[in-house]
Amino acid sequence: MESKSIYRQFYSKLIIATSLFIITLSFIFYEYARSTVYDDIQKNMLSHAEELYKSSISSNSFAPIQNENITINLIHNIQLQTFKFLNYQKQGDYYIKLLYPFDLKNKTFLEIDKNVSFERELLYSVIFKNLFILAIPGFILMLVYSLIVSKSLLKPIIQINKKLSNMDENSLTQIDKKDLPIEFHSLANSINSLTNRIETYVKFKKELFVGAAHELKTPLAVMKLKNEVTLKKKREIEQYEEALKLTVKQIDEMNKTISSILDIGRTEGAQFEQTINLDLVEYIKKKTNDYRMLSAQKNIIITFFSNVNHLETSIQLTLFNQILQNFVQNAIKFTPNEKSIAIKLKKTKEKIIIIVTDEGIGIPENVDLFAPFKRVGNQSGVGLGLFLAKNAADALRAKISIQNRDDGKTGCIAKLVLNNTSKEIN
Repeated sequence: MESKSIYRQFYSKLIIATSLFIITLSFIFYEYARSTVYDDIQKNMLSHAEELYKSSISSNSFAPIQNENITINLIHNIQLQTFKFLNYQKQGDYYIKLLYPFDLKNKTFLEIDKNVSFERELLYSVIFKNLFILAIPGFILMLVYSLIVSKSLLKPIIQINKKLSNMDENSLTQIDKKDLPIEFHSLANSINSLTNRIETYVKFKKELFVGAAHELKTPLAVMKLKNEVTLKKKREIEQYEEALKLTVKQIDEMNKTISSILDIGRTEGAQFEQTINLDLVEYIKKKTNDYRMLSAQKNIIITFFSNVNHLETSIQLTLFNQILQNFVQNAIKFTPNEKSIAIKLKKTKEKIIIIVTDEGIGIPENVDLFAPFKRVGNQSGVGLGLFLAKNAADALRAKISIQNRDDGKTGCIAKLVLNNTSKEIN
């Protein structure tokens, strides 16, 4: 199928619509003019009939009148109760007939016939023809106007198309909204958001590959060196055991790294997961109880608060769990014994906000913690948790952030902001 130009479709439809409008307007104007002229003729005939009736009654006589334009007679045996107008054609001329009651008792009516051929010809030749003559330059003007308007209205689309066609992963630029009509702002925002996500994705993927190679290469180098030193000469059994234990430990660390990299693949696959309907308040309550089993080992108290009792929503559960689990596990990991963690859900008109607040060591504010293999403190871990959480948030079209507390206490505030498509249950 041949591709159609939106520009040609737009201006051709605009020309057709304008042409139909001009033709329709011409017919309406013609009918209005014809109706006005004929109404004036009928009013004059009716007024003339009333004058003749009055003069005939006062003088008790009636004289028929006939000339080339009007004929007046008395006719009898007419079955009417009031006046009536009739239109007819005779020998190529057009007439209007008025039957006006003269003596209803004897069924006598005044008959007035007026020749309206001149008025009809005037309407047709002067008004109707001139309307179409004037419509020709009007059509030409509308043709030019259609082409100009089409180019003007399609300019934003052409601008966006040109910007997108010149983009690749190495030259991602933002679309400037100041020159765009307001109707295109939401499209520009979506494209800019998408380019930001692509830019972040490309940047983090490169860091991920480099980081993965580094994370796997280091333990391999340690194992190789340790084993080479051990094998250079015969040693005690304990030294061989020590080398083997180190090897096993490094393999365990490598397995953790590989498992985390596999989790990235699972998270990307979860983007295609179907959404499910659930009560988000009840779900987080249940998850909070599960997390208390982990926090009990450090005597950490986990509490949950919500500004609504129920919140029915539709969500991709695997992606949501990835984020919530990372927030809570990090909070438990970095919070000292016998402290507390608070999970809060807040529903607003447009957003669903989930906040996890801990009493841990805080974060360095000059480090991008959502980049792969970024670690805080001396706690064990691969450093891919927040990277996975960020990918999951992007897939949910949500926003994720983490910052230090500003209430004078140490610790972090991890926040997830979802678009509110939920329906509150009372």
